[in-house]
Amino acid sequence: MGRMTTSREVQLAARPQGEPRNSDFNIVDIDLPAPGQGQIQVRNLFLTVDPYMRGRMNDVKSYTPPFALGETMTGGAVGVVTHSEDARVPVGAHVLHDQGWRTHANIDAGRVKVLPELAGVPLSAYLGVLGMPGLTAYAGLLRTAEFREGDVVFVSGAAGAVGSAVGQIARLKGASRVIGSAGSAGKVAHLTGELGFDAAFNYKDGPVSEQLRAAAPDGIDVYFDNVGGEHLEAAISAMHSMGRIAICGMISQYNATEPTPGPRNMVQIIGKQLTVRGFLVTPHYDLFDTFAQEVGGWIASGQMKFDETVVEGIDRTPEAFMGLLKGQNTGKMIVKL
Repeated sequence: MGRMTTSREVQLAARPQGEPRNSDFNIVDIDLPAPGQGQIQVRNLFLTVDPYMRGRMNDVKSYTPPFALGETMTGGAVGVVTHSEDARVPVGAHVLHDQGWRTHANIDAGRVKVLPELAGVPLSAYLGVLGMPGLTAYAGLLRTAEFREGDVVFVSGAAGAVGSAVGQIARLKGASRVIGSAGSAGKVAHLTGELGFDAAFNYKDGPVSEQLRAAAPDGIDVYFDNVGGEHLEAAISAMHSMGRIAICGMISQYNATEPTPGPRNMVQIIGKQLTVRGFLVTPHYDLFDTFAQEVGGWIASGQMKFDETVVEGIDRTPEAFMGLLKGQNTGKMIVKL
């Protein structure tokens, strides 16, 4: 019998009603056996918490199965291989995988991505700007929203991991104007200062429609939606004819306990001949190598910046997740182990 490793893990104890609470999670210690043939054992270094995970806490049919009660949750993680039973993935390699919300994991070697070490790029970036959120921004803007040089682009949730990447990619690809919304004065200043947005506003300062009109008096061509609700209604009103809307997320509704009203101006979609598309990142992984090369180059040259909000310790993973849903992050919310 091989040696055992103790893994500290976060399990879903109850399905949240509205905003998640600490009592919805349990933290447990699990004994892991040595990995079997074709497997590796990974000690996680960084975990990601993402808004989509809130939907998986509900017992409803969706594009991905819900988390099971009493079982460890999953999500993106970067770790170091401590034990390998597969020659393709050596001990000491850094890997990206989906067994987050825990300190250690046994994983089939074919299910991990061995990460290249890029100068000046921390490993945690593979959970953000060079990982799923970055690809979401890249594919959503360029493929789903069919971005064209000269477009005026509006991004909601623009200080988050996806939104901050969308705005910068649009700028680097030749947008004529990039506008973002965020939830604090500090985030607004960060968007227009560090990240190069042409304009930004705090949606808490007044009606989104009025603030968007002031920021984009001539209208917009593309809206990248991370928020839904009032933002989507304002964007429809501001859209040019033949405008495109990519619906990535609707974080304003994730903790709702009652049905939320839709935009009251959807009739404008007809007259303006708008394209409104929801999308998931999963079908767009064929773009990953192109994305990683282009975005990696921008990061290495300093043309593209990224931010991380880091919470330390596996026991604080629920806290990080709850903070994410309340907008307490600038850029990617990361848990460091």
